[in-house]
Amino acid sequence: MTLSPGTHGGALAGLKVLDLSRVLAGPYCAQLLADHGADVIKVEPPAGDETRGWGPPFVAPHTSAYYQNLNRGKKNIVVDLSAPEGRDILDTLLRGTDVLIENFKAGTLAKWGYADEELRRRFPALVHCRVTGFGTDGPLGGQPGYDAVLQAYGGLMSVNGEADGPPLRVGVPVVDQVTGILAFSGILLALHERHRSGLGQLVDCTLLDTAVSLLHPHSASWLADGTVPRRTGSAHPTIAPYDSFAAADGPLFIAVGNDRQFAALTDVLEVPALAEDPRFRTNPDRVRHQRELRAELEEAVAARPRAELTALLTARGIPASPVHDVAEALTAPQVRHRGLVVEDGDYRGLASPVTLSRTPARIRTEVRAAGADTREVLAAGGLDDEAIDGAVGRGVVRSAATRDDA
Repeated sequence: MTLSPGTHGGALAGLKVLDLSRVLAGPYCAQLLADHGADVIKVEPPAGDETRGWGPPFVAPHTSAYYQNLNRGKKNIVVDLSAPEGRDILDTLLRGTDVLIENFKAGTLAKWGYADEELRRRFPALVHCRVTGFGTDGPLGGQPGYDAVLQAYGGLMSVNGEADGPPLRVGVPVVDQVTGILAFSGILLALHERHRSGLGQLVDCTLLDTAVSLLHPHSASWLADGTVPRRTGSAHPTIAPYDSFAAADGPLFIAVGNDRQFAALTDVLEVPALAEDPRFRTNPDRVRHQRELRAELEEAVAARPRAELTALLTARGIPASPVHDVAEALTAPQVRHRGLVVEDGDYRGLASPVTLSRTPARIRTEVRAAGADTREVLAAGGLDDEAIDGAVGRGVVRSAATRDDA
């Protein structure tokens, strides 16, 4: 069932969130909060969140699939915060807000009269989540940063790709997405502490911090002995065999985490002598002789279909899986069993990855048009019809009712 924004129970029912963010990390964080019951108001600038145009595919006029899957379950208003009257409206909204999420360029809020200390003074219980690329100070403080830029700067690209190929970005915006999850976690920490102190605080999330935090185990290796990690393709730098192999009908990933699993692998592949080979007896041995080990295993894997091998390996306690494409992954039986794909009328998206037993997420699949809830939200904030009409007429706010394509 599709639930309209603001009518949802859940672990965060009653929490008021103002989402001023755009693109990915901030909107994803706000969507996680909405999925678990928070009443989220997304505030878009007159130009809109740029990801509305990040298509094709588009699911509606001015709404890309990219935008849809980051902004469900939120009310939507359009306010020009660069105008003094728009900031008066923001003041009204903040008075009833528990959590503010924003990713403005460093200094923007301060220029508008909302420096950190001013927010603390005027809204002492507010949890303020700020998402930036590099932070607001230091040598690169205030620099803009998209996911791939931070993958490059934070070292992730250097360890991604084939050993003899160029550095590659991870194929999903992992830095943005994990930053959104860390922001979600930080907000929950701040809200928990607020129960004790009565005070909000700044949750300071940067894409740089996230990218560097994702470097394990490469960061651990360099910090231990100073060796700069190299690219290893899909192989693991400190575990072997832990790699993708070509089965008879497609790629198969095999992950062997201990010597017992390696012995079982050699049994399944009918090459038991490898388990007693001095080059491969222990994991450090196998890592040191990874190329030779791969050459020994490739022929045995290539002779069998991947479904057959997967069944045999997993039955022996060896983690293994066909390398699925996106379509195969999203239609896989276990993915469907877990309810990870949400289908509701025309809406198709992914479920919340946070699963609670007693207060589960309830996905409100409606994605609102820009300004669809402007009048309702402003009226709830105390503005009368005349004031709202005046703000619309002056272009400070926009209501979907004033748009031909709404």
